[in-house]
Amino acid sequence: MSMEETIERKLRDAFQPERLAVINESHLHAGHREFDGTGETHFRVRIVAPAFAGKSRIERHRALNELLAPEIEAGIHALALEPAAPGETTRW
Repeated sequence: MSMEETIERKLRDAFQPERLAVINESHLHAGHREFDGTGETHFRVRIVAPAFAGKSRIERHRALNELLAPEIEAGIHALALEPAAPGETTRW
């Protein structure tokens, strides 16, 4: 299973999102430090889930980072998070 698939599965299982997009942006970082633009090192997570209702931005980010800590430790270099609760305005 790819890192992208692993992230998506974990997020679906933990948060039962209404909307979810896990985007591999590694190719956008070619030439940045030791990254050649291949692989699975940079991701954007866009998620809308009831679990985020009433939570601050920091609480939402902490929940996502805690869930994905093993993947971060396994080699994710960057993780852009865009969590929202249902009914909130999103940029996507």
